[in-house]
Order: sequence, then C-alpha cells, then structure tokens
Amino acid sequence: MSNVSAPADRRFKRAHLKPARKRRGWRALVIPAARIAALVLVVAFGGYRATMVAAHAHVLEVDRIVVKGNDRLSKGEVLAVLTGLRGESLIWTDLDSWRRRLLSSPWVREAALRRSLPSTVEVVISERQPIGIGRVNGDMYLVDEQGIVIDQFGPQYADLDLPIIDGLGGENDADAAADADRASLAARVIGSLRSQPAIAARLSQVDVRDLHNAAVILDGDPAVIHLGEERFLPRLQGYLELSETLHQRVPEIDYVDLRFDERIYVRPARRNAGDARGGGMKMVMRSETRQ
Repeated sequence: MSNVSAPADRRFKRAHLKPARKRRGWRALVIPAARIAALVLVVAFGGYRATMVAAHAHVLEVDRIVVKGNDRLSKGEVLAVLTGLRGESLIWTDLDSWRRRLLSSPWVREAALRRSLPSTVEVVISERQPIGIGRVNGDMYLVDEQGIVIDQFGPQYADLDLPIIDGLGGENDADAAADADRASLAARVIGSLRSQPAIAARLSQVDVRDLHNAAVILDGDPAVIHLGEERFLPRLQGYLELSETLHQRVPEIDYVDLRFDERIYVRPARRNAGDARGGGMKMVMRSETRQ
C-alpha cells in the first residue's frame, strides 16, 4: 500500500500564541540590591571618615572664646568655669554640658553658647540682678527677686545702693537660706517704687517676716511703716504727704500702720525702757490730717 500525502487544508490557520515569559530568578533581584547597598555603605563610610578627619583637624579646634553680657562677672571668671573647652573639637564638644557648668555660678541667671566657624565659641551671659542686701544671721548677702543668694556682700559691691532686707528666713533668721515667698514680697515692694525714683532712693530697709505685712523704713525717718501686702506705692505716697502733720501730732513715732487706707494707726515711741507713756495706739483719720 503506497503512502499518499494529503494536501494541507489552508482553511485552518496556525494559532498565534506567544510563548510564556520565563520567570526571573531570585538572583536577578538580590544582586542589584546588594550592589546598591554596597555603594551606600561606601558613600556613608567615606562621609564618616571625612567628618572624623574634619573634626580632628586643627582648624576646627576651639581656640577662641568670646564672652558677652557679663557685668559683675569678669571674663576671667567665666573662662575659669569653662576650663577645658579650649582645644576641644568645635563640632563634637557638648555645649549643653558647658552651659550647665556656667549656670552653677550664682551670678549666672541664664547662658547660651554658640559655635562660630572655624574655631570660636560665643558665650552670652545673663546675670542675676540683686534687689537688696539680705541680713541673715548677722551676715549680709546679695539676693535676687527669687531669694537666691548671689554672693556675700562686701567692699567689692560698695557701688550698689540697695535696701537692707530683714526677715528673709522668716521669724527664725538662723538659716542663710532665703524663703522664696518672702523674697518675692520684698521684690514686689522694691519694684513698686521704681516708677518714683525719689521715693525709691529713700527706701532704707524692708522687713518681710510677716508674709502679709511688709514693713519699710525710709532714710531720715525712724518710723517703721507697715504697708500690708498690696498697694505699696500709693500707701507710701499717702504717708509722705501726711508725714509732717503726723510728726507734729506725735513727735516720736514707733511705727505707722497704713493697711486700713482711710485710717492711720500711729504708735508713739517710748522714750526709755521704763517709760510706759505713749505706748498706746492712736488712730488718725486722713481727713483730720488735711485740716
């Protein structure tokens, strides 16, 4: 039997099918990622090395410290606190740590340190402002409005014209520590007089033993003046207006109580320890003193 080949039927077209794309292997993904990671590491290491070299370069070592804002503290005293900063890396030195050292000085209320290329650190000092001379346990101390003892008062502060503050330690002044509330009361009394320089200049002493009754003594007037805990300036102005009349009525005054506004209580001073006369309180109306 012979083989007969049948002609192909051209009505049937060959299917146009695209061959399936081969899946990429894990190596095709991992290798590029590894190359990128290696490149990043190289760049980072290079940057780190460059930074370390720059940090240790002599040109970036602190060799100049500029001090600003100091008045009572000398530049030498500030630099003494910052001993060791000179020569450190300007980039890597811990300025916050040096700032804390400065704040340990009683005169320093606030401090800021700034880097200035290529090798300078700028130090800006804000000093505490003493409001008076606290008398505690027989010693004298400069104190600020928060009751913080700045320094012991001595000849180096003779240029300061400040009132003496008694009672900062309360009824028992045996401790050198000042009570913050009493210091605040003293600061309010002193601060209220600043708008009247003539009156402020006469303020000699402030007593804050009683938190609700500040007492003051003026230059040229031995009377103790009780002002309470508010309206210090108006009450003191009222006393000064009536002072001459009061002293005419009561030549020697122990103290004057101004806490009751329209009424003034005056206690005459005793001439000696055995003299009981004049010890009673006298009430004077403000209207009477104006007659």
